[in-house]
Amino acid sequence: MKMLKIFIVAAVCLSITAAGYSQKTRSESFKVAGECGTCKKKIEKAAKEAGATYAAWDMHSKILKVSYNAGTDVASIQQKIADAGYDTPKFKASDAAYKGLDKCCQYDRQAVAKPASCCAGDECKMKDGKCTDMSACKDNGCCKDDANCADKGCCEKAEASGKGATAEKQ
Repeated sequence: MKMLKIFIVAAVCLSITAAGYSQKTRSESFKVAGECGTCKKKIEKAAKEAGATYAAWDMHSKILKVSYNAGTDVASIQQKIADAGYDTPKFKASDAAYKGLDKCCQYDRQAVAKPASCCAGDECKMKDGKCTDMSACKDNGCCKDDANCADKGCCEKAEASGKGATAEKQ
């Protein structure tokens, strides 16, 4: 009887531990403006503070590779990096954050492309308050789903003007 209790307790502990490790991990790569080794440390630190379990920025390609748990929003990772002074595809660092960087870290801001607008091309169109091509919106980093697209008003200007996806770039 005592052996059965020990076995049951061990089985319960093992199942709880396994459930904790079964969270889905996602990986993503995106450009982050920066210049040097100091930038690398700050970018990776900001990504980890925002919930990345892994972050590695390549100084030459300017690509940050991150891994994060499914419950973490990659936009929050990019926002935290922008708050640290570095432009990302979805967020531009504030002028104050950029000017707060060391002189050697201040990259050429004109060379950094503006984030793609969901309605910048013909890919994204709205019909009955929903994106007709959700994959294009996701690819542009605009929306996660129809509700998110409607909340953000991704194609609102295009729909309101009756011009489809020929809205002005943000």
